[in-house]
Amino acid sequence: MTSVSSVQKSSGVDHLSPYLFHLQALTPSKHNGGELRGGNEENWPILQGQDAAVYVIELEPGGVREPHWHPNAWEINFVVSGSAKWVILGTQQENYTFVAGKGDVVFAPQGFFHYFENASEHEQLCVLVVFNKSSSEPRNDIGIINSISLIPNDVLAALFGVDPNLFHNLPKITTPVTIAKKQ
Repeated sequence: MTSVSSVQKSSGVDHLSPYLFHLQALTPSKHNGGELRGGNEENWPILQGQDAAVYVIELEPGGVREPHWHPNAWEINFVVSGSAKWVILGTQQENYTFVAGKGDVVFAPQGFFHYFENASEHEQLCVLVVFNKSSSEPRNDIGIINSISLIPNDVLAALFGVDPNLFHNLPKITTPVTIAKKQ
């Protein structure tokens, strides 16, 4: 049996087998509040045309995965370690809030608004996420920050039934947030 060098593993792709991917060997995308690494059709060629992607999201205490929805994908989330507070809002306004712990699996249906946060003040949270789309994160989701940033203040005021000045200092953010940390 031939061993794989760290150089071969750094891209995630195993050069001895296209079916093996070294997810933890990837350099993570770091954010204030946690990090993300994933295998998708852009970095794991075997997934092209397969409608599949896999990610590991690690959140520090106070870390939050940006509230979002996927117009074209569902996701299955496996809690590897720690505990996650989940919020899922469905297309018929069904609303669920719950905590999932180590070994639990959470399903977020296609089109449902959802997010999770680290439920612990002391422990790291690690979640393995599997999608039925091959595109990279965050290209397959619509985040709440970008969505609200595109809505004019007078429209937000009308929707919330408040004075438009309330939204005057709301920053307009056009880049994906993906992961944040509560203050």
